[in-house]
Amino acid sequence: MSPRPWFSPVLEHIGGVPIRELARQFGTPLYVYDAETILRRREQLRRFPVVRYAQKACSNLAVLALLRRQGVVLDAVSAGEIVRALRAGYPAQGDPPPVVYTADIFDRPALELVARHGIHVNCGSPDMMDQLAQAAGGQEITLRINPGFGHGHSQKTNTGGEQSKHGIWHEQLPECLRRAERLGHRVVGLHVHIGSGTDLEHLAQVCQAMEQLAEQAGPHLRWISAGGGLPVPYRPEDPELDLQRYHQLWEQTCRRIEQRLGHPVRLEIEPGRFLVAESGYLITEIRAVKQQGSRRYWLVDAGFNDLARPVMYGAYHPMSVCRRDGSQEAEPAEEVAVGGPLCESGDIFTQEEGGFVVSRRLPRAGVGDLLVIGVAGAYGAVMGSNYNSKPLAPEVLVLEGTPHLVRRRQGWEELFAGEQVPEVLAAE
Repeated sequence: MSPRPWFSPVLEHIGGVPIRELARQFGTPLYVYDAETILRRREQLRRFPVVRYAQKACSNLAVLALLRRQGVVLDAVSAGEIVRALRAGYPAQGDPPPVVYTADIFDRPALELVARHGIHVNCGSPDMMDQLAQAAGGQEITLRINPGFGHGHSQKTNTGGEQSKHGIWHEQLPECLRRAERLGHRVVGLHVHIGSGTDLEHLAQVCQAMEQLAEQAGPHLRWISAGGGLPVPYRPEDPELDLQRYHQLWEQTCRRIEQRLGHPVRLEIEPGRFLVAESGYLITEIRAVKQQGSRRYWLVDAGFNDLARPVMYGAYHPMSVCRRDGSQEAEPAEEVAVGGPLCESGDIFTQEEGGFVVSRRLPRAGVGDLLVIGVAGAYGAVMGSNYNSKPLAPEVLVLEGTPHLVRRRQGWEELFAGEQVPEVLAAE
């Protein structure tokens, strides 16, 4: 089998488990994660002293527990993600911090959890320092800095520059350091993240910015974070990131910072999509084939309520066919657009940014065959919704050839479990 099976036009297995059996046992639509792919990507980052997983990419408890066993620590961007980290077995405190809360604000639940558990905070705005001091007194903190530039696979994933709300503006660092001292905080870390799905050229610019920022940060600095944004290939022709070169750039940067400060500085990296994207597949069943003028459509039982990236970013995902009769022939093929069941014109998986529908050349298939959407492990299930009152899809982790249900399909009663009808409107 290809080392990147998600680019195969016809796909029969995920992690050694037959796809038709997964669909039969768990139903469709269905998310499946291949643990072996996650572990392989984690191994590629061994050169980095600290790997901190950005769990917003895929926060299923089983995925977090898998990474915890591999020595990966966590980034949390909400109160819910702090709770997830603790539930997955991460301790609240340690060195390096097992969980870091990274955000541009404290909502009240997050501030309460941070104060109660002593969670380390990566402050993305000056006001957070004041609120943390009021809730928990002076603390060791990290500052997330917006270096004044950014880059990403979409403008919506660009997290640097004036168009981004993220981070403390780089020119405000001196004032923030003085503010931290007044509040009793000690700035021990600096973090810069410019966007998701960027390239080596732009990632390298972060190294230069970090050197200048670290020189201002002062003698208490103990670690720097390169952020995340490491790209993964969504198309067969997409290049792999030169991880050895990327590590060399940051290692050299870290050594120069150490020389200027006169003490050791630890390097962290914060991948999200890089660790999990390629592990994930969305299995969906073709339920109708339609001819709309010159365009042929396959309509499947998954929609943007299950995978929102195409409608949000015009994102491309590779697609494979798994036929119910077991045929593995890739030809003949046909040009088709793939859409979902939602009452929404934008519910199309083959679209470009701006909402333009495009067709994809796929092996011929029909009603009852399965379509497998690949590289769906990052920003897939975590962005699921109940739009059109659709239940959240189940998630399965394939570990050493065995499928494990790690989130069951949402039940009908759960769709409205938190809702209630006022007595005045109740049926007589």
